[in-house]
Amino acid sequence: MTLYIGREASKLWKRICAETTTEINLLLDNWKYVLAGLIFQYIHGLAAHGVHYLHRPGPTLQDLGYFLLPELGQDKAYISETVFSFVFLSFVLWTFHPFVFKSKKIYTVLVWCRVLAFLAASQFLRIITFYSTQLPGPNYHCREGSKLARLPKPANVLEVLLINFPQGVVYGCGDLIFSSHMIFTLVFVLTYQKYGTRRCIKQFAWLFAIIQSLLIVASRKHYTVDVVVAWYTVNLVIFFIDKKLPELPDRSNGNSPISLPLSTKDKDSKTKEENHKLLNGNSVDPADWA
Repeated sequence: MTLYIGREASKLWKRICAETTTEINLLLDNWKYVLAGLIFQYIHGLAAHGVHYLHRPGPTLQDLGYFLLPELGQDKAYISETVFSFVFLSFVLWTFHPFVFKSKKIYTVLVWCRVLAFLAASQFLRIITFYSTQLPGPNYHCREGSKLARLPKPANVLEVLLINFPQGVVYGCGDLIFSSHMIFTLVFVLTYQKYGTRRCIKQFAWLFAIIQSLLIVASRKHYTVDVVVAWYTVNLVIFFIDKKLPELPDRSNGNSPISLPLSTKDKDSKTKEENHKLLNGNSVDPADWA
């Protein structure tokens, strides 16, 4: 038994080392995209914090979701955050599964390049919406009488740039018309829908996305329109961006190359070149057809 455990541990360690080498090489080739995506996450947080200075509390707007769903209450607001945290952590762990499991379909770095691109595009549209129109926040700390509903004029630029972390992130107001939690949730679910391998997990992922939507409205963190807009906008954003990006290499056969796949234009050029060789009577290397 001890010998078996030692042998399996040795295999696991070799797998982790090999995968780490592969992912580092990919990161060296794609670090600009990863860095740009992470920087935009900060820009999105900065924009959300900035709109809080413009927020003016007022009566909660009439909302169909508020009539249909019972209010959870301020003491149960943690439920939606717990569900979101579960979805977030589950997706992050899944993207790193190639380091541990022998059966794998994705490269971690390439998947995150794609995910960050989806998030940045969706969040860019979100920034435009909540700066175009400021609505009175329905959340408890954004209502009239709350000390957090209005932010005093910042003492210096540094106070704005630091986003008053973490309080400024947790107790933001004014960043409405587009739910941030739903952006992350839908991007993660749609990514797993395409690159995941377990059908049951895909079904559960969609179930959690629906539950998350209902909990956000029931917790009065957003208006129903914020969730509805996120559902169709994120799907459209991913649909159009995904068509422009090259397909990720599939590692299911275990022989996928490390480099990014050819774009559609490159594939067409390669096909024309092969046809030209055939017309001239030149043989085509079988490796090229692969």
